[in-house]
Amino acid sequence: MPYAVTNPATGETVESYDTITDEGLQAAIAAATEAHRTWSKNTTVAERAALVRRVAELHNERAQELGEIIVREMGKPIEQAVGEVEFSAAIYEYYADNAESLLADEKIDLLAGEGSALIRRSSLGPLLGIMPWNFPYYQVARFAGPNLIIGNTILLKHAEQCPESAAAIEQIFLDAGFPVGAYVNIYASHEQIETVIADPRVQGISLTGSERAGAIVAEIAGRHLKKVVLELGGSDPFILLSTDDLDATVGAAVFARVDNNGQACNAAKRFIVVEDLYEPFLEKFTAAMSEVEQGDPAQAGTALGPLSSAKAAEGLAEQVERAVAQGATLHHGGARDGNYYSATILTDVQPGSDAFHEEFFGPVAQVFKVADEAAAVELANNTPFGLGSYVFTTDSEQALRVADKIEAGMVFVNLVGADGAELPFGGVKRSGSGRELGRFGADEFVNKKMIRIG
Repeated sequence: MPYAVTNPATGETVESYDTITDEGLQAAIAAATEAHRTWSKNTTVAERAALVRRVAELHNERAQELGEIIVREMGKPIEQAVGEVEFSAAIYEYYADNAESLLADEKIDLLAGEGSALIRRSSLGPLLGIMPWNFPYYQVARFAGPNLIIGNTILLKHAEQCPESAAAIEQIFLDAGFPVGAYVNIYASHEQIETVIADPRVQGISLTGSERAGAIVAEIAGRHLKKVVLELGGSDPFILLSTDDLDATVGAAVFARVDNNGQACNAAKRFIVVEDLYEPFLEKFTAAMSEVEQGDPAQAGTALGPLSSAKAAEGLAEQVERAVAQGATLHHGGARDGNYYSATILTDVQPGSDAFHEEFFGPVAQVFKVADEAAAVELANNTPFGLGSYVFTTDSEQALRVADKIEAGMVFVNLVGADGAELPFGGVKRSGSGRELGRFGADEFVNKKMIRIG
C-alpha cells in the first residue's frame, strides 16, 4: 500500500507520497546512528529536555493546523483531533518537566561489603517506532518523548495513510532545534522495515498496532535479539455493578464506545451489566447511542465521523453480519453509509462465536447480562486481550476487589477518558507487553547500568 492521504469522508485521494528508496533508508539509519554518537553523547538531560519542551510548545502553537491534517487522513472529528494534539503536547511537557528525576541515579543498598552501588540510566541508540493511524500524534509522543529525553534517536515509520502528519511531526522536531538524525521520518515499505529491524545499529523496536503486525515484528526482532515494546489490540470490558446516577454512567459508556469514531484499542467494547440494572441500562444506552449523529469530521460539533478507510468500514460491517449469523441480536444500528458506520449495539453474543473473542474497531458495543460480581469478572477475563478495563460501582471495597481480579494492564474505576501523561499505558495477554507513558515509559529502552564502587 503506497503512502497517501485519502480523505475517508469523501474517498478523495488528496496527495500521494513516494516510498523511501533503499539508499535513502540506509542514509536515515546512518543519520540516526551519527546523531546518537555525537548529539546524544554530548548533551545533558536538561539540554535534551529543553528541546522536548519546545516540541510541546510547537504542538500547541500549531494545534489547529495539525488537527486539520488528521481529519483529512483518518476522519477524526476536528475537536477531538485538536484535543489529541494538545494531549500530545502535555506528554512532551511531562517528560521535559520530569526528565532529571526519571533519569536520576538510583542508589542500591548493599547487603555486604564496603563502598556503594548505583544504577545509572543511559541511552541504547537508534530505535524504530512503528505507529498506527488512529492517534497519529499521540502515539508518536508517548514513544518519542521519553526516548529523546533519554538520548535515544528515533526512526519513525508511520501508517501509510498518515504521511502528511508524519512529515509535520518531523518538521516540528527540526524546528524545535533537534539535529538532523535525532528524529527521522521514514516512508518505508513492510519489506524495508524488516531491513531496519535486522540492522545491528538499531537497538529496539516499539510497535503499536494489530496482533498480526505485532507477531510479525516480534518474530523478526527475536531473530535479531532486539527488544520490542508491543501495544496491540483490546476488547476492554465496561463492568456495571451499581450506580447512583444511571444517566451519567450511560453517558460515560457512550463516550467510551464512540470516541475517535470507536477506533481506539482501549475503548470500552464489552458492556457487562448485572441483571437488576441490565434492562434500564440497555434502554437508556440504546436511546443515547441513537442520538449519536454522524457528520462531517471537519465541522465543529460532529460526534461521529467516518471510519478511517473503506477497508475499515467493510471489515466492521462484515464482522457485525457474521456476529448476527452466529446468533447475536442486532439490537440497534448496523447501518453502513460509505465509510460511515452507525453507533451499533449487539446483544446475545454467543460464547464460542467469532464476535465473542474479536475486537470491533468501530462504534459497535456488545452488551451482556450477568448474575453478579463473580460472573462479571469471569466474563470480563474471558477474552484473549488484556489492555484496559472500566468498573462502575458505588462500593469502594468492591471496586478494588474487582480491579485486583481483572486480567488487564489498566483499570479505571467510575470514570472514562482519564488517560494521562503520568499514567502508564499497556496490557497483558494478546494486548502486548511493555509500558508507555509515566515513569515506566521512560524505563523501557535504557541501559540500566550497575556501577559498584569499592
